[in-house]
Amino acid sequence: METRTESLEISVDNDSIAATLLAPATTIPGILFAHGWGGSQSQDLARARDAAGLGCLCLTFDLRGHARYELQRESVTREANLRDLLAAYDFLVRLRGVDPASIALIGASYGAYLAAIAASMRPVRWLALRAPAIYKDEGWELPKRQLNADPDLMAYRQRELHAEENRVLRACSTFTGDVLTVESEHDDRVPHQTIANYIAAFSKAHSLTSRVIKGADHGLSEEACQKAYTTVLTNWLSEMVIGARVGNVDKAKETLS
Repeated sequence: METRTESLEISVDNDSIAATLLAPATTIPGILFAHGWGGSQSQDLARARDAAGLGCLCLTFDLRGHARYELQRESVTREANLRDLLAAYDFLVRLRGVDPASIALIGASYGAYLAAIAASMRPVRWLALRAPAIYKDEGWELPKRQLNADPDLMAYRQRELHAEENRVLRACSTFTGDVLTVESEHDDRVPHQTIANYIAAFSKAHSLTSRVIKGADHGLSEEACQKAYTTVLTNWLSEMVIGARVGNVDKAKETLS
């Protein structure tokens, strides 16, 4: 987030001293949360409140095929859900007060998969992916539900894949912002190799932080695992957002020196 700086003079004893006023910019970071397949925005609300406490404007939403749109579950495609995410992103950056250069995407599982692709289509500064899923590129227009019925899906996720072999990994290979990946130790849907493929693809990232939640399953069914993830995410967001503010203050100091 940018910091406003203003050079001024303060009168004292018929003289003046040089001073600099530093204040928060008129814009703040925006954070967009994308839930996983079978989930809803309600799963993100508590973490969004924590992030809002950092001085960020947060947006949660329901992908089509979920919550009140559940009747579309059998027909909704990855393309449609990606458009949902992009529409939510575009709505967020148009809100008054949001800094379009300080946007974070936070995704879980299927939502993380979509978020990584979206980050190659819109400006994103921070990208956090929890248990990011991966799917074959073929059948992009098929209902997403059908992809889970692919008997080869788990074998595909356990393969070592390079960026040029999959759309989401190609998207990751072009990302230059800061990244957080979070893995569940006992994930039976997104194996370690999938996480490793994502991490390897982020070759141009400004920074890459990886965490494993011990004892956690894919859906973080234990409350302790939920709390562990919240702590990891909040600490990382704090480091990113506060670090950006401090960095801009340092730049202002360098300008004066």
